[in-house]
Amino acid sequence: MAALSTGHLATDLAQGSLAALLPFLVARFDLSYAMAAALVLAATSSSIVQPLFGLVSDARGGYWLLPVGAAVAGIGMALAAVAPTYPLVLVAVLVAGLGVAAYHPEGSKFANYVSGDRRASGMAFFSVGGNLGFALGPLLASTAVLALGLNGGLLLALPGLAVAILLVAVRAHLRHFVPVRVQRDGTTGAGDDPRALSLLLGVISLRSVAHMGLFTFVPLWEVELGNGAAHGTRLLSLFLLAGAVGTIFGGQLADRFGRRLVLRWSFVVAAPLIAVYVLVGGVVGGAALILSGAAVIGTFGVSLVMSQEYMPSRVGMASGLSIGFAIGLGGVAAVVLGGIADAADLETALLATVAGPVLGFLLALVLPPSSARRLEPVAASL
Repeated sequence: MAALSTGHLATDLAQGSLAALLPFLVARFDLSYAMAAALVLAATSSSIVQPLFGLVSDARGGYWLLPVGAAVAGIGMALAAVAPTYPLVLVAVLVAGLGVAAYHPEGSKFANYVSGDRRASGMAFFSVGGNLGFALGPLLASTAVLALGLNGGLLLALPGLAVAILLVAVRAHLRHFVPVRVQRDGTTGAGDDPRALSLLLGVISLRSVAHMGLFTFVPLWEVELGNGAAHGTRLLSLFLLAGAVGTIFGGQLADRFGRRLVLRWSFVVAAPLIAVYVLVGGVVGGAALILSGAAVIGTFGVSLVMSQEYMPSRVGMASGLSIGFAIGLGGVAAVVLGGIADAADLETALLATVAGPVLGFLLALVLPPSSARRLEPVAASL
């Protein structure tokens, strides 16, 4: 599990770096808020193909997606930092997004296999790697660019390349956790609940409005307030680190009290905290933003395992949908919020992110329970 979580860290570190690069790219290419948000959309929209990677994984196995995905994610974001034109930056970010899309379904499927009976806790451990990557990415990118200019962004390729080598090395160990087949009710996937999965994807999409909105605009908001890009990057990293901590506790709470209860309460907590950050500001607002990270991001692993339990015969595809397609819609929301910022102001756009948790809570009320099933680990080819 440690190798899978480390791979998740390196992959999402590349994507998380984009937030710190945005202020520098905005200054270099004189971008509007909408054009800056379009880069976030490019990074997340490629994740819409994650279900396709999941289908390949379910049908034929795809361990190769893990090292290749981690390496491509890092290389793509490194090239985005040094691309000479805005269109080429978009292309490089799309390439990085494809690497992220390749890694997640296969990585989360293996995390499911390794977790045994405590799936929410196991998936939380896997997810915390990604959340840490998102948190460390802005710090690494900001440090490198401030020290070396945008050429320092080339260093972003190194974590992905190093982890790719690690994942190749542990392939033989992880193969022992692969079940001979995914257990199904009959041959038609009768245990699957597509309606429940659709509802859950709606909940995840609404959560992503807050997640990707804050991810995109917190550094730019802090610059507008006169606090500087470095301060905005540090604050965003603390928001994301709180999400990583929240992921650990979210998984444990979900195993003890139930997935749906934890998911619903996370939205109840998140909405007022985001409003306090925008309207109050200062130390109190910063603290509220950090705490909102634990609420907004902390249920990532919970929702991921729920998607797998709603579709037990298509674990890879369900993982790809919950991580990729729904989060890709968060990128679309970021562009919409960018349009609001250009038409009104950035404060209004940030306040609009509160709608995500509010509507997410209402939709989560109708989620049916998910059922856990144990897959016995036996050696199988990858």
